[in-house]
Amino acid sequence: MRVLIIGGGIGGLTAALSLHAAGIDCVIAESAVELRPLGVGINLQPHAVRELTELGLGDELAETGVPTGSMNFTDRFGGTILSLPRGRFAGYNWPQYSVHRGELQMLLLSAVRERLGAGAVRTGLRLEDFERYETGPAGPAGTTGVTVSLRDVRTGGHLKETADVLVGADGIHSAVRARLHPGDGPLLWNGIRMWRGTAEGDPFLDGTTMIVAGSNLSAKFVVYPISRARARGRVLINWVAEVMTAEPGPVPAADWSRPGRLEDVLPHFDGWRLPYLDVPALISGSERILEYPMVDKDPLPRWGAGRVTLLGDAAHPMYPVGANGGSQAVLDARVLARELAGAADPAAGLAAYEKERRTATTGLVLAHRELPMERTIALVAERAPGGFDDIADVLTPKELAEMAAAQQRITDVDVSALNARSSWNARYAGT
Repeated sequence: MRVLIIGGGIGGLTAALSLHAAGIDCVIAESAVELRPLGVGINLQPHAVRELTELGLGDELAETGVPTGSMNFTDRFGGTILSLPRGRFAGYNWPQYSVHRGELQMLLLSAVRERLGAGAVRTGLRLEDFERYETGPAGPAGTTGVTVSLRDVRTGGHLKETADVLVGADGIHSAVRARLHPGDGPLLWNGIRMWRGTAEGDPFLDGTTMIVAGSNLSAKFVVYPISRARARGRVLINWVAEVMTAEPGPVPAADWSRPGRLEDVLPHFDGWRLPYLDVPALISGSERILEYPMVDKDPLPRWGAGRVTLLGDAAHPMYPVGANGGSQAVLDARVLARELAGAADPAAGLAAYEKERRTATTGLVLAHRELPMERTIALVAERAPGGFDDIADVLTPKELAEMAAAQQRITDVDVSALNARSSWNARYAGT
């Protein structure tokens, strides 16, 4: 079996490592001419860290990421509304990591090139079209599978590739998805504008805490470290500012690398000084600010057809409010390889993969749309506009319990089930 993966992001690279571990030949076609460590911070949940650890990347992850200890929800003054333990502190056998997205991608890229060879990731190639040949001698030279048309973005030249399976891991603007679903709906914006950046600063609290302050129904600020202590004891701090700026509706595109302007974001956080962090100073100290809308797409009734499927954001783009998007791409990749390794027929393996992952991710996409934490945090601001000393004076125990359950629904998996589940590695080996 030979698998062609379109897209060299976190999902595509993890898929290549997983397929290789299963003894399945694969190659990645990536439209970027050069893969560079771009982006800002993301989180890897324990269910994803487990899978990457079982791919032999545990030590590299530990050297790269910060093991997140807790996620603290606060008002704009820093008063703690709810604190949720994360990773090992929540009882998982694996940590949660806060990590720079670009560094994680480079870690995965290095592993792919080391294990699969330097030619396993072919850059500068953009998918233009594909043809599926499911049975019999219908394809070129009697082949069964997929013939893919690629364009070299450097020369404009065209080339053909054949594969038994085609996987679209090419992100929210997926060319594979567009060809599988030509009537697919637009990107849907909920009206929340996001600004993101990183800046060096002093460690705050215990150095492993993620802070979620305020509500994006007005203004929300998420901040967490993504590096260990550097020179002079400073760390790299990732921040996300979210503000409701427009009415919800469809948008034609979302550019993740669009530069943002300091003068657009800073006024929303004028006077925000948490007891342990000067929010305006952190924003102002960022070398680069990125801006984009919080968007997703309606879940698909099916992902693929025959020997073609989707993975990661190409299959299920979701709001980044559960710190779970990248982790779901990792799970997609592992289940894809697991099912292809155990299937007598590639199409049957892809069908089993889609059945398991589409059900799970559709539920997450819809749950993220509820913005489950925002209304409770906005309620705190309504009841205690000047801050509070004890959250018990503001929210009832029932309201706090409902808030915790809502967040865990979009972030976590069952601790006991994950810890007790046997490794999928045996399935990759065909045993």
